[in-house]
Amino acid sequence: MRTNTKLTGRVIFKGKPGYEAARKNWDPHTDRFPKVFVFAQRTQDVANAIKWARINNVPIRPRSGRHALEPNLSQVNGGIVIDVSEMKKIMLNKKNNTVVVETGNRVGRIVDTLARQGFIAPFGDSPTVGIGGITLGGGIGPLQRTTGLISDNLLELEMVDAKGRVIRANKKRNSDLLWASRGGGGGNFGVYTKYKFKVLRSPAKATVFSITWPWEQFEKVVKKWQVWAPNASTKLGSELTVGPKRGGNVSMLGLYLGSKREALRQLAPILRVGTTTKRTIRSLPYIEATKFLLAPDPVLTQKFSNQFSSGFGRRPFPNSAYKVMREFLTKAEGGTPAGFFFLNWGGAIKRIAPKATAFYWRNAKFYVEWNSSWVKPSHAARNIALARNTRKKLQPYIVGSYINVPDQGIKHSGPVYYGKNYPRLRRVKAKYDPKNVFNNPQSIPPAKVRI
Repeated sequence: MRTNTKLTGRVIFKGKPGYEAARKNWDPHTDRFPKVFVFAQRTQDVANAIKWARINNVPIRPRSGRHALEPNLSQVNGGIVIDVSEMKKIMLNKKNNTVVVETGNRVGRIVDTLARQGFIAPFGDSPTVGIGGITLGGGIGPLQRTTGLISDNLLELEMVDAKGRVIRANKKRNSDLLWASRGGGGGNFGVYTKYKFKVLRSPAKATVFSITWPWEQFEKVVKKWQVWAPNASTKLGSELTVGPKRGGNVSMLGLYLGSKREALRQLAPILRVGTTTKRTIRSLPYIEATKFLLAPDPVLTQKFSNQFSSGFGRRPFPNSAYKVMREFLTKAEGGTPAGFFFLNWGGAIKRIAPKATAFYWRNAKFYVEWNSSWVKPSHAARNIALARNTRKKLQPYIVGSYINVPDQGIKHSGPVYYGKNYPRLRRVKAKYDPKNVFNNPQSIPPAKVRI
């Protein structure tokens, strides 16, 4: 390695103008004090930054959309943050139904660009999440029962490895890296710069729905949802949220890729539950439907800090699980985004075998996450403990955890995030990053080579 490698791109050292703005993440709880930020403009800037970090013995953190939900994932004190958010090209090939995107794009920008051209780009619950990170962890959202996970649509990638070499992976070349990048999580193998996805044609219209119930009815609504939603049409994606007891409610947001008439037929069982306080069910042009679901989301910076945890439900919760939910929601701070979030599973996700990609948890009925939120730093410890203790109490009713909604309270997290794919991921890590240059608190360690 040459010792004269210089940092290129837009470089901001600690103490220089722009540093404070560069430091702000979506969740203030994760802000740190890196030595330097490199806002890469091209792949070579990423390579130079990695080489410079190796020469200067500085820890590396890649960053795409600033939505890391735990500390020390996309920033680290005294480290270098390689931020790809200014690499934003989108190249759609209508003939082949593929799109190449640079990894600095935010999900909403890709969804919007493709929808205008008549194509579906899968998304989660926020337009400001970076495509770089969401893809690597799997990429869940309301369209997943039709399109599969975001990572299921990944055909090819470009990544810079620990030596600053540009590596391309697809089914024919470095296919093990493609496999690992479809659910193996960010920050493990290198810094990704480009993705090629297959895309589907969008319908002209879609039916969106937003329904709310009073908080007191959360048990009966969740009970019905857990039986109804996993068995609804695979064209129907449903997100169910239960807020804190103080000031919260129960709300269901989603879409049906079809007519309003058919959507109403699908929704009928859940609409009969309890007494809804608001019902919006509308047929919209597809691009408007995406805007309905991807409400504006603050990037910099929301005032709430959060502690998340997550898992997958293989069967409906028994009554004992609702006791745990109620206790959590009663203790959660009112007036915050704290609560439970459920997403229906199945369809296209289940059609891929658990070992066919790094994303293992394919056979669930639903996904569940919960988060406690706070504003005052003095409330942090209490809320972190609340979320993590709730995980312990819910353990009998869930399997696994979603790497994009990490919980650093999980000990021996590898098999929890990756199931039976963890040993293979460690072997891929040993091949592409044997010295564990890319690491964070829950990253994949390289497999030990047998001699």
